[in-house]
Amino acid sequence: MIVQEVEFVSEGVTVRGDLYLPEGEGPFPAVVMAGGWCYVKELRQPQYAQEFAARGFAALVFDYRGLGASDGEVRQHLEPWAQIEDYRNAVTYLEGRSDVDADRIGAWGISYSGGHVLILGAIDPRVKVVVSNVPVIDGYENMWRVHGSERFRLLQQAVLDDRRKRFETGEHTYIPMSATPTGPHDGLVTWPFDEVKSVFEELKATQAPRHEHRNTLASVDHLLSYNAAPYARRLVNKPVLMIVAQSDDITLWDLETAVFESIPSREKELVVLPDTSHMTLYSNLTALDLAAKAAGSWFSRHLAALPTVASRIAEYS
Repeated sequence: MIVQEVEFVSEGVTVRGDLYLPEGEGPFPAVVMAGGWCYVKELRQPQYAQEFAARGFAALVFDYRGLGASDGEVRQHLEPWAQIEDYRNAVTYLEGRSDVDADRIGAWGISYSGGHVLILGAIDPRVKVVVSNVPVIDGYENMWRVHGSERFRLLQQAVLDDRRKRFETGEHTYIPMSATPTGPHDGLVTWPFDEVKSVFEELKATQAPRHEHRNTLASVDHLLSYNAAPYARRLVNKPVLMIVAQSDDITLWDLETAVFESIPSREKELVVLPDTSHMTLYSNLTALDLAAKAAGSWFSRHLAALPTVASRIAEYS
């Protein structure tokens, strides 16, 4: 396969990515890909992109504006609707390439972006197939449950204090992406898990040096207003694969499976990875390989041989 460094403009900001191209002339069906909370494009996503390229798909892995190789200020600021807009502009970029089949574009996401692609599939008709891995569904409930009531109140107060500070000074406050809180009233982080910190620190040291393990408090404010569930119900005629970790208590398997059940598409599948947690998909290459092959198989079945309107008419003739 060939890997090209590419860039496109999203709302005036240069976004950069890596385009994995299979052998041959094309035009190829394509998959657009981006990561979760504070991800950069080198963080585990190449393994998925390589699987897709080996199956004959072009795979575009990009960094959101404000993260990694992409331009944009404020750095490490995660605004979900801006990230979804980056996805949509990545689709537009792929549409304009002669080596991509604009009628066969799918979307892949993981964790935070696992929720994004459910929304993307609902609002953008150009996205024909969706694969959602361990998605964030309801940011408010997610934060409440992982922090517990007392610390959740502190987090909400910190978000409100930051809003007042930004109003007065224009300056953002940053908190760590993850760690174990150091006490009942201090050490606030976004995702209160030491396992997240240790895995991401290892990935930063070995494959993703641009990763920064911090985010703005305003990013948490956006997360508290985030909910992908209403959009899942709009995926009426779109093949959707959801991959869930059996023991996921970070993005919460019960919220994920409930949303999967609400998807009205007749072409949907739930893959539950046994004896697997959220972070196993990053630390255990066997689990990652299983998720990548499940996603690749779904794209092969539903995107590579996407039925036309004419073929559907013939099916019922």
